[in-house]
Amino acid sequence: MDQPIAVFSAVDLDAHDAPLGHPEQVGRLRSSLEGIGAAGLNDATRMVEPRLASVDELCRVHDAAMVERIRVFSEAGGGHIDGDTYVTSGSWTTARRAAGAMLDAVDALESGTCDVAFAASRPPGHHAEHATAMGFCLFNNVAVAARALTDRGERVAIIDWDVHHGNGTQDIFYDDPQVLYVSTHQAPLYPGTGRAGETGGPAAPFTNLNLPFAPGTRGDVFRRAVDEVIAPVVERFDPTWLIISAGFDAHRNDPLAGLQLTSADYADLADRLRQLVGARRVVVGLEGGYDSDALRMSTGATLSALVGEHYRPEEASSGEIGLPVITAARQLWDV
Repeated sequence: MDQPIAVFSAVDLDAHDAPLGHPEQVGRLRSSLEGIGAAGLNDATRMVEPRLASVDELCRVHDAAMVERIRVFSEAGGGHIDGDTYVTSGSWTTARRAAGAMLDAVDALESGTCDVAFAASRPPGHHAEHATAMGFCLFNNVAVAARALTDRGERVAIIDWDVHHGNGTQDIFYDDPQVLYVSTHQAPLYPGTGRAGETGGPAAPFTNLNLPFAPGTRGDVFRRAVDEVIAPVVERFDPTWLIISAGFDAHRNDPLAGLQLTSADYADLADRLRQLVGARRVVVGLEGGYDSDALRMSTGATLSALVGEHYRPEEASSGEIGLPVITAARQLWDV
């Protein structure tokens, strides 16, 4: 395949205009996309303008009243939902396009037109719960795609390596036996959820794996977490699809958190995770990440690893902080 990577993004159509000084702004998206060229992947990449997700598609995971509130609020000019989360007159369309990018990514892989699909859009989504928009997020883009898959009988594993716990994704799928949610995140940190003991609801026991790491945790511990906990749990669940909630704010340069990953660590994680499902079954969706250089390097390294290339602008990191989390998880999950 001449262009194995399909990227679903529309920076020029982005109208979710950030308030002055807000960390979640369109420059993040531009930096992430620059990583494709930095990794030497331009010729291997096809850029696609995403469609808008329909209201019905959003309502598969969100309360209809919440979706309607955001539409009305946006069309009235917007404002702040909370101290972190804002809406503008262009947010309704831009947020629907962010969810549509994930749906298009799934369709492209199913049709065989690419080997790797990356939804590079904003606002991010993993904090958006069934009935609540929060944490910079309006709609849960990854959840919309996962629900589209489970509605047609697929089993989906979502691996969320954003530095913040994806409380929204956990909320939506906590009692769904067709979805395995795995989160590696810093604790303590916003939003304060994601305890190791939160393992799934009554109808879906042990389908929710949280690995809450202390500030300072580095790549060696993440690699061990994948090898010793995440991979065995995913293999036992036996998914047909893997969705990566790819926040790059666990990078050591990120201003909003304190984990110490490098872009090479993300490459290692992506390389390990892609082997857990069949070919053309890995979807990557951009979540957080608030340092331009970190976004650029980490996006390039991740996509490079997913197509079997070796772009590593930084060295991998190592350290022992966080190892007790792995030991506890192995005991709890019997792996």
